[in-house]
Amino acid sequence: MSKNNGSSYSGLVGMMSAKQRRNAALTCVALIAVAAFLYMAQSGSLLDAYGVRILRLCAVYSICALSLNLIQGYTGQFSLGSAGFMALGAYVTAILSMSDANRESVYYLKPMASWLASIHLPYGAALILGGILAGLVALLIGIPVLRLKGDYLSIATLGFSEIIRILLNNAQSISNGATGLKNINPTANLWWCFGALALVVLFMTRLFRSSYGRAFLAIRDDEVAAEAMGVSIFKHKMMAFVSSAVIAGIGGGLMASVLGAVTPVLFRHMMSYDILLIMVLGGTGTMTGAILGGFIFVIAKEALRFMDSGFAIGFIQVPAIAGLRMVMFSVMLMIVVLFYHKGLSGGKEFSWDRLFGFPRKIAARFTKSGKAGAGK
Repeated sequence: MSKNNGSSYSGLVGMMSAKQRRNAALTCVALIAVAAFLYMAQSGSLLDAYGVRILRLCAVYSICALSLNLIQGYTGQFSLGSAGFMALGAYVTAILSMSDANRESVYYLKPMASWLASIHLPYGAALILGGILAGLVALLIGIPVLRLKGDYLSIATLGFSEIIRILLNNAQSISNGATGLKNINPTANLWWCFGALALVVLFMTRLFRSSYGRAFLAIRDDEVAAEAMGVSIFKHKMMAFVSSAVIAGIGGGLMASVLGAVTPVLFRHMMSYDILLIMVLGGTGTMTGAILGGFIFVIAKEALRFMDSGFAIGFIQVPAIAGLRMVMFSVMLMIVVLFYHKGLSGGKEFSWDRLFGFPRKIAARFTKSGKAGAGK
């Protein structure tokens, strides 16, 4: 009996190790394929400049959706302050990495502040500093705000986001006011954007496998029970809020480089709503959903652009209606919410085991339904 149990255990271990080896091999192949695709796309042999720009925006919006998912999807705190933190990261990155020639052409209404004019940083350092500054601001905001819950928290974070935007709109010698910044160095190519996305995914994966990540999930599910188990609610909320702001600031810094110009109008409350829409579309509480939603959001908005200029359906000519593509996009979102209430990802993370097990589940379902029909 013990011999059989031992052989069964060793066989199970062998099967698990074989599956792990298969998953590791598939992951390596997938990473090599993605790297090859990015290399060909960046070199221009696969996509034109417009296609590369769309891919860069897909990665940037995915990063911003991951930042919101960290505080809302995994910790259960309804925040609408993404646009404010993205604005901080965008402006800090753009200003500190801007050349002297660009500064002279941009700050023509009022010279840049003297204490700021002497600071020059490489793009990578400016990007990290933008994320850190967004995190510090989140720390200050979080002290009074994170004591609120539900709708009150969302309204408070939205208000602070608007405060940040208004300050940038009026700080003429720092942010160039309502005119904004242009001629921003386009350093953030595909390698920067997708490299940052990979690092954010790696960070969040390690985070949620740690005790801090499990505490975040416990707070999301039941704050009272989590506190009874000894979890410091305010401390972990603050950690999630600050980490989310840092990631959003990095996303904003990448966005500034991709777009080449930023203004305070870009970071209105609609930006926060877009990030929330991406998260709901892909699936709240999953990194797979945030990335899937980011890609679908950017690509769909561009693919539906023809609707704003008029189009024909057979013999029916639809006139040009401004904003029609957003109406269609809203309809698509309603369909997803009605029929896929957990988002397009189904509320589950991607895994090779689930991918290979899906056909077997479909076959088993058909087999089961066939047997039931035969029994009748």
